[in-house]
Amino acid sequence: MLYFLSDYTEGAHPRILERLAETNLISQPGYGDDCFTASAREKLRAECGAPDAEVYFLTGGTQANLTVISTLLQRWQAVIAADTGHIGVHEAGAIEYSGHKVIALPGRDGKLSAGTVADYCRGFYADETHEHMPFPGMVYISQPTELGTLYTKAELEELHRVCGDFGMKLFIDGARLGYGLMSPACDMTLPELADRCDVFYVGGTKVGALCGEALVFPRGGMPAHFATMVKQQGAMVAKGRLLGVQFDALFTDGLYWEIGRRAIDLAMRLKAGFVEKGYPLFADSPTNQQFVILTEEQLRHLRQHAAFETWAPLPDGRTAVRFVTSWATRPEDIDTLLRLL
Repeated sequence: MLYFLSDYTEGAHPRILERLAETNLISQPGYGDDCFTASAREKLRAECGAPDAEVYFLTGGTQANLTVISTLLQRWQAVIAADTGHIGVHEAGAIEYSGHKVIALPGRDGKLSAGTVADYCRGFYADETHEHMPFPGMVYISQPTELGTLYTKAELEELHRVCGDFGMKLFIDGARLGYGLMSPACDMTLPELADRCDVFYVGGTKVGALCGEALVFPRGGMPAHFATMVKQQGAMVAKGRLLGVQFDALFTDGLYWEIGRRAIDLAMRLKAGFVEKGYPLFADSPTNQQFVILTEEQLRHLRQHAAFETWAPLPDGRTAVRFVTSWATRPEDIDTLLRLL
């Protein structure tokens, strides 16, 4: 069976496992006060071009999203997201469970535009009854989006400006950030992204690590008692070194970027093969998630040989599906799948 189900169906990149084994018997304090976490934190500051950045390592993406949103927002505030946004669709209502509404606005190709956000906020404050409504206090986006698409530098800059105009924070979910930044279609660097938001995270779970995300406040400003909030949300690891060692390894000798580039190269081969064989694209993704449309017959045939995700049924009876590449995808897996088409 070929596996294209997601980018975290395998364990971890061998170089991360090697580093975990090498450091296993070195005694260090817990809760992220170890030397490995300190080293990873400094490497991320350098990669982000943000020497004053505050960096905190959390267990996973949902925990990172929940902790950031529930900590930065006041009780009366809500978070704006695209209607396809992960926090509104695939996180089991975690944000609403914390008491903060997710305001879903229509996106295009998975992206939220600055104009849409500005229109909503102007309408909100023009409403004489807005004191009875949840106040927009943050905009959440992901880079890449749920459809594998990318925000441009100009789009991100405009979103950040609109957030500032209305007193909101811009939060970027970077669960797959390594794939986004390594895409040939991406027109920004990590420092440029860091300069155009208030908080973001560098994903590890989906980019070669066993688990973990690196949360970055690029200009400082981490909320007071943030560690306490992390623990309340169940996102703190007693053996914090587990996360520190992994991120230290990811940002040693360019491993993080190597993983991203490799997965993108294989995804582009897969995409080209689908197009060449006449399979229509559901989304024109330049990243490691590829979305195609299959007939019922094609779907049945491929399911016998490959694992992939059913994304959405279409009105004409066809189905949009997702194939994902990762650090563990082999070139021969791509070749075999293309022969099956």
